[in-house]
Amino acid sequence: MALEGASALIARQVFDTLVAWKEGTTDIEPALATRWTVSRDGLTWSFTLRDNVRFHDGTALNAAEVAASFDRQLKDSQRVPVVWTALLRGAPGVVKEVRAADARTVQFVLLQPYAPLLTVLAHPGFGIARQVSAADGTVRFIGSGPYRLTDASGGRMTLDAVAGHWAGAPRAERLIFLEVANDDHAEAEFDARALDLWFPPGAPRRNEGALSVPGIQVGYLAFQTEKEPFSRKKIRQAVAAAIDPAAVGSALGRTAVPLQSFLPAGTWARREGSPILGGTRRAVTGLLAEGGWPKGYSPTLLAPSELPGFDVSALADALKTSLQAADIPVRVRLEPDAALRTARGSGEHDIALAEATIAGGDPHLFLYPLSTSEGASRGPQTLNFSFYRNPRLDDMLIRASQIAFRPERARLYQRAQAVLSEELPWIPLYVRLVWAVARPEVRGLRLHPTGLPRLTAVSLEP
Repeated sequence: MALEGASALIARQVFDTLVAWKEGTTDIEPALATRWTVSRDGLTWSFTLRDNVRFHDGTALNAAEVAASFDRQLKDSQRVPVVWTALLRGAPGVVKEVRAADARTVQFVLLQPYAPLLTVLAHPGFGIARQVSAADGTVRFIGSGPYRLTDASGGRMTLDAVAGHWAGAPRAERLIFLEVANDDHAEAEFDARALDLWFPPGAPRRNEGALSVPGIQVGYLAFQTEKEPFSRKKIRQAVAAAIDPAAVGSALGRTAVPLQSFLPAGTWARREGSPILGGTRRAVTGLLAEGGWPKGYSPTLLAPSELPGFDVSALADALKTSLQAADIPVRVRLEPDAALRTARGSGEHDIALAEATIAGGDPHLFLYPLSTSEGASRGPQTLNFSFYRNPRLDDMLIRASQIAFRPERARLYQRAQAVLSEELPWIPLYVRLVWAVARPEVRGLRLHPTGLPRLTAVSLEP
């Protein structure tokens, strides 16, 4: 199962998960599990299942079926899904065992405390599936979600509503998913009235009926904090204050919007605070003087030569212009992907433009790799391109990944974002938008930051 895209979107309609993302956010609400508890050592999570849930073939859902669904992924060493390795720290990652404690209780036994488990279990890649074998020996997987797959052929998939679903009947009796290759194809399908709703991978050309929300893919600038002068906090603060968010927004077009916090709207535990980008010329001048900006110094801004959806050179030029206007001259260096990874991983940059995704919607899978000492080792696996090391921040983010009590996790992430806002080892620059295009007759659509909305409220009005 992929982390994103059409397969994950369809899976969210067909397969229920133990917990679900709330509308408009990556916070969690009950789904197949009505409640959950965690052992004192954080190693055993127990989920109590909802009564009277059935798979699409009529089989009752119980703890044994749920455990078997996860067990297939855990033990299939040849085909471990991307979603498992990305969200559970590898294969088998943090999970030692998934077992049925009794008919209605499923337990996850972990190798180490891992609080993000609760958030990431909402991903449709962890949807509960029952494996059945046909007479011809083929294997198929049956879900318990609000829609069932009834046909898959010729570039289209048909989903029919399930009567008696525990969350209520979907508003649309049928969803038909079609392959759409590009904007031109989508335009033609809309004009032919063969398409009512489209989820493009990026900003569409079509304005009529276009909707968007901030997603979970973030662009940021990482300072090489092991190098002078970016080892000095005041210099990093000066650069952030010198960047004009309006100029950044203009360069991004409709692909993304400037981001003024360390987590975008829609990600749980986001801290609201003072804007990070932008400041007065006087403030920038004062910070440069306090930090001791070297006279005649011109740092290099390392950036990818290509990024999907917008012109990187236009964004780099906007950053260069903003900084030069504040007496911070920079040189832009665009590199293809392979050379870029080598350069960033070796720490040869002064400032680097990068993107990262809040995988699974949990702050840990974003703030931790970008900000802690663990990710700051040089090499191809480097994730902390600022090479910033702060034991106090490390401790906050480690504890936040281990404490299962969600309010305490949120408090720790709030504190960590406050530290990052002061220290600025990296600067959040923009968040990509999640898009949809809908005909006027479409009702009830609500986009989700993950790009994986539940479509049970969507209908087509005459």
